[in-house]
Formats: sequence, structure tokens, C-alpha cells
Amino acid sequence: MTSALTITNFTKQYGTKTAVDNISFSIAPGEFFGFLGPNGAGKSSTIHCITGIAKISSGYIQVFGNDVVSEYRLARKKIGLAPQEFNVDIWAKVRKILWYMGGYMGVPSRIRQKKIEELFDIFDLHSYQDTPFLQLSGGLKRRVILARALVHDPALLILDEPTAGVDVELRHELWKYLERINQEGKTILFTSHYLEEVEQLCNRIAIIHSGKLIAIGDKSEFVSGGKTLEKRYLELINRK
Repeated sequence: MTSALTITNFTKQYGTKTAVDNISFSIAPGEFFGFLGPNGAGKSSTIHCITGIAKISSGYIQVFGNDVVSEYRLARKKIGLAPQEFNVDIWAKVRKILWYMGGYMGVPSRIRQKKIEELFDIFDLHSYQDTPFLQLSGGLKRRVILARALVHDPALLILDEPTAGVDVELRHELWKYLERINQEGKTILFTSHYLEEVEQLCNRIAIIHSGKLIAIGDKSEFVSGGKTLEKRYLELINRK
């Protein structure tokens, strides 16, 4: 079976600084994979290289068998990214944001229209479809960014701090939705500083620290002996 994501001997450098240092791991299709680490550990650099935002210094990354450098068009169409930062035209209206992304990803107009309506239903965005992004609340902005990541029905969904700044009610609504699409087969790579939601959602977890992969395994391995994921995470991070 082809892995959803394969990272092999991957290194990312910025000048003389090594942000990610020769890491390797893979994610199977249908996994809900937690990718954890402190600020500056190398999570965002890894995601940026998976998605083509940044260049790989050495090593290889493949998305469902497609190399993200030599086959970047095929690889990127299989990825949906909801980044931590709002990388969007703040003056654009919600419907246009989703419409443009669907077009960029090559979704035909008829299918795109239907998918946008479905996403408006899922994220309760119908009444905001003609609202400029700038005028939305923080929680609504998160919904739009997640809907944009899903408009082309990607095989691999990458969520970088998707619940940062949202209220508790919306966070739990997003949890339910993400659990549902994962159960339906969607592969998800998930980063968060809220470790309780990683423990709730993810079935396999990797921890990166100072650019190095320091732990990877099934969730059960991290919470064995009655420990919480947060307690185990702090033990691993403070050991380094």
C-alpha cells in the first residue's frame, strides 16, 4: 500500500541554521496523525516543504507516491492545507475565497459550486458568504480557512493549529467533524498546542524537538500507565 505521506532523510536549512535535521517517517492512508513539538521545533518548516511553500534542503517527501518536488503539480492537488496564519486576501468575500481555491485546484465549476454549498452547510457559513474575510470573527475565519482546504476534496488534509483562538463550543464541533471525515477515510496531519485535543483525535503521534524526531508511535504508547499525553510530552521534551 502506498503511504499517504512519506518523509525520507528530510533536512531543511535556512542559511547556516538547521530547522529540520534528517527526519524520516510515514503516514498510512486514513490515519489521524498528530505532529507535535514546541515553537521553533521544525513543524511548520516540515509542513511548508510538504506543500511547496519552502524548498527542501535534502531528502525526499512524497504524497501518495508523488514526489513534492519533481511531481509537484500532482502532489499539491492531493493536499489541503489549513495554515496557522491567515494567508488570504482579507478583502475577499467568503464565497470568492472558496471559489478561487477550487478553480486553482482544477475543480470544474459545477462540482465546485456543489462542494461550496456543502461546506457552507457543514460550517454554517451561508449567512457570511458575501462578507469580506476581514469582517469575520476569529472563529469564523478558522471555519473559512478549513472550508478552503477542503474545497477540492484533498486526499491529505494538513491542519496547523486549526482551533487556535476559537471558543470551546466551536472547537468541539470541529472535533466531531474531523473525526467523521477521518472515519470516512480522510488522512489528516494535525498540529496543535492543545494536547488534550491531540489525545482525543489522533491515533498515531510524532514529536519533533530542535529539528529532530524524538518520539513516534501509536497513541496508546504515549498514554500507557495512566499518563496523559501532556505529561508524557513534557517528559520527552524536558529530557532533551
